[in-house]
Amino acid sequence: MNIFVSGSLAYDRIMSFPGRFADHIMPDKLHMINVSFAVSGLVERMGGTAGNIAYALRLLGEQPTIIATIGRDYHPYFQRLDQMGIGRDDIKVVDQEVTACAYIITDKSDNQITAFNPGAMNHPSSFDLQGESPDESIGIIAPGNLEDMMVLSQTYRAKGIRFIFDPGQSLPIWDGKALSEAIQGSYILISNDYELALITDHTGMDKRALLDLTQTIVTTRGEAGSIITTRDGEESIPSIPRPETLVDPTGAGDAYRGGLIKGLIYGKNLLESARLGTTCASFAIEVQGTQEYTFTMKQFNARLKHHFSP
Repeated sequence: MNIFVSGSLAYDRIMSFPGRFADHIMPDKLHMINVSFAVSGLVERMGGTAGNIAYALRLLGEQPTIIATIGRDYHPYFQRLDQMGIGRDDIKVVDQEVTACAYIITDKSDNQITAFNPGAMNHPSSFDLQGESPDESIGIIAPGNLEDMMVLSQTYRAKGIRFIFDPGQSLPIWDGKALSEAIQGSYILISNDYELALITDHTGMDKRALLDLTQTIVTTRGEAGSIITTRDGEESIPSIPRPETLVDPTGAGDAYRGGLIKGLIYGKNLLESARLGTTCASFAIEVQGTQEYTFTMKQFNARLKHHFSP
């Protein structure tokens, strides 16, 4: 099965500030803020929606195709993909840009200041889907280059390839008409509950009306689990109880998407596929970083069976 994963590739550069931002920012001077923080360390991790979803699928034994752009500083990311056994031949290198990057400073109270440079993500991947069989292909359109997202939705629709549309963090830059067109014909529209509210606001459509554009709406709700909505009704999937100490929820949504796709390509129904997604997400929250968790299929299946068997 061809699994096309489009979205972003990015570096997350995370810095730790040993104090509290509030102690260094004067509320009455916010109109002329000029502060500098000496951090105690920097950690660089691989991220981006396409990279994160592909990582989850590779742990689950699949060979996804990443559709994305990356900058001239691609070497560490490509080395990582090589180590994972994930193909990189279809990733477009944009030599005049650096790779998309999030610069994140976290203080001792877990407050964050983030700056994001889209870099190479400003450029479309121009991926060619010529000759791909609809019966042997599935795609997920995750947040990334806007042109890619629009063109791929049109291409999947024209070719009859089943696809999942996941606008996520890109929602603020969509207008209602374009967003509705991108959702049109999708197999699944997936988002968290806040993002679903933005989708309904942008399009002017409630969930029932959105189901005229897509076959299924999957809504993730963190520790409250997820909901599958079709024209036949709704089903709720509980989350797996989180560990005593929640390490990092970042990337759990992408892990969920990887597990969901794993189920779909093996012919499982939506409920069973969502359970796979939930199980994959439960591993992601146990470690810091979006591509740092790991499991064997034996461990994965044991957790799945423990929490979801009758």
